Amino acid sequence: MLLLLGVVAVSVKLSSPGPVFYSHRRIRKNGAFFSMWKFRTMCINSAEVLETHLARYPKARAEWNKTHKLRKDPRITPVGLFLRRYSLDELPQLWNVLAGQMSLVGPRPIVAAEVEKYGDCFDCYCRVKPGLTGLWQVSGRSALSYERRVALDCEYVERWSLMSDLWILMKTFASVVNQDGAY
Repeated sequence: MLLLLGVVAVSVKLSSPGPVFYSHRRIRKNGAFFSMWKFRTMCINSAEVLETHLARYPKARAEWNKTHKLRKDPRITPVGLFLRRYSLDELPQLWNVLAGQMSLVGPRPIVAAEVEKYGDCFDCYCRVKPGLTGLWQVSGRSALSYERRVALDCEYVERWSLMSDLWILMKTFASVVNQDGAY
């Protein structure tokens, strides 16, 4: 595992200027904030690149407003695209799991801008720790609508069991290898 982390870190560092790791404020259990760690997959001026892109391409703006994701995201570096396809960018979140801020399975950590999209489901989201993987990641990943992702997060919380966590962990491996819904 340490060898894999080292190879990814060196690849990120050599492929584009900027730090190896990226930290972003996310919401965890009980609505508190924490810093979620990832390998950096975007250019260092990603906010400016995104705004310029969204201003120039109305279809991209509509896609972003709907899903908070872009199929063809101009901010992502070539190495970052590979890391995202295979979810290798998320390996540093194991630190968040060890620190008790996340669990292996649960709803994906969201940013403050997403709270209003969760509506009544936000209370459901706040009842558990966010996870490294979850029900919507093994049910289609980015190919799902935002509403469906929220519904699956709430379904996970309402129907939690150890067996479902084990099933999600096994299915995660297959989803990552097959790149199901990854972009």
